[in-house]
Amino acid sequence: MIEINKIARIYFVGIGGIGMSALARYFRSKQVEVSGYDKTETVLTKQLAAEGIKVHYEDNTELIDKAAQLIVYTPAVPKDHQELNYYKQNNYTVVKRSDVLGAITNSSFNICVAGTHGKTTTSTMVAHILQHSGFGCNAFLGGIAVNYNSNFWASEKNVCVVEADEYDRSFLKLSPDVAIITAMDPDHLDIYGTAENVEQAFIDFSARVKDGGLLLSKFGLKRGSELQASGHFSYHLNNESADVYAANIKMNNGSYQFDVITKDWILNDVVLNMGGMHNIENMIAAIAVAQNLKIADEKIKAAVSSFKGVKRRFEYIVKNEAQVFIDDYAHHPDELIALLTGAKKLFPDKKCTIIFQPHLFSRTKDFADGFAESLSLADEIILLPIYPARELPMEGVTSQMIINKMTIANKKVLSKIEILDWIENNKTELLITAGAGDIDTLVEPIKKILTKNN
Repeated sequence: MIEINKIARIYFVGIGGIGMSALARYFRSKQVEVSGYDKTETVLTKQLAAEGIKVHYEDNTELIDKAAQLIVYTPAVPKDHQELNYYKQNNYTVVKRSDVLGAITNSSFNICVAGTHGKTTTSTMVAHILQHSGFGCNAFLGGIAVNYNSNFWASEKNVCVVEADEYDRSFLKLSPDVAIITAMDPDHLDIYGTAENVEQAFIDFSARVKDGGLLLSKFGLKRGSELQASGHFSYHLNNESADVYAANIKMNNGSYQFDVITKDWILNDVVLNMGGMHNIENMIAAIAVAQNLKIADEKIKAAVSSFKGVKRRFEYIVKNEAQVFIDDYAHHPDELIALLTGAKKLFPDKKCTIIFQPHLFSRTKDFADGFAESLSLADEIILLPIYPARELPMEGVTSQMIINKMTIANKKVLSKIEILDWIENNKTELLITAGAGDIDTLVEPIKKILTKNN
């Protein structure tokens, strides 16, 4: 067991990762000396540096903290990484991110949000309601909450809201008092091998809910009946067979108003200022948790209406009569379906153009048909080359492979430079950028062009 409270110096290999940076911020808030390595400088690593955390971008053992008592790494770091191997070979305490998160939450009341998609937004919604209402929580999130411009915040209250990541089976090291499971679709098949193994991991996660705890799972999950917890409730956007659902949904200029219905409780006229019907569903789960914690109805409603969303989760970059530009992290076919159907329902009269960057060669290979089908919901499709992340190229696996499977006529593969040139010379009405790689670096340049042209 890691003795978290006795650590004075800590080093992160891969500190710029969204989950790693939340942990780095946690230790910094405890006055621990924090430093680390990442491959490239990003907006997030610049923020960490501004907060007093030393970050460098060269894999060089001369630059590491040799006095660090704990070394934390992410499974995305390659096996030949010099710094990581130095620490391993010289008998430092080297652990995965998930081990540290497990140790931090070992003695707290934990609300853990899992799911192959929806977990970042839902966990941020839960954490925001707890924070805004005055209930209080420590938040470890997989995205940047727009309200706080951070993926971590601390509280005196011994309550943690944790995004429970299924990658590398990390979430099986957590001990939830309250758990949410948003989805159990096949993903990370490079780790799990089969869809059945992914589903089994979520079943195993549900069994980790403490006795007397609460499990909320999306209604209609495949193998949902096998999920284990003493208190188990289901939620859904609008299916009245679920234990919690929404009714009387009204749309108004990119916002929603709805009622939340349970067997013995109703919350009327909730306002969510965020696009995407799937986000109403995510908020229903968050509201159900808040109600279970006995947060007052009016405080819940005030928190929901003040929620500004998560960076890169149906985030409005430009929104006016002439032009809507949305940026989203969607990188799985089901996420793209939710994104595109949500956007087209909100803006039915606008021509929809999506720029998508496939993430990982393995995911592209596994879901090429699904990507072709889901992206074809748009009127016009531009693909970037595949973002490799931790992988080496696979023969025959390219963005063109997805294009070739599409029935829609208006489709092409362009580089980043070609895309900016295309934006300059083509009028768009509803433009969406999506993907989990580095497509977010295009957002500001595109915004500048659109603002100038309008």
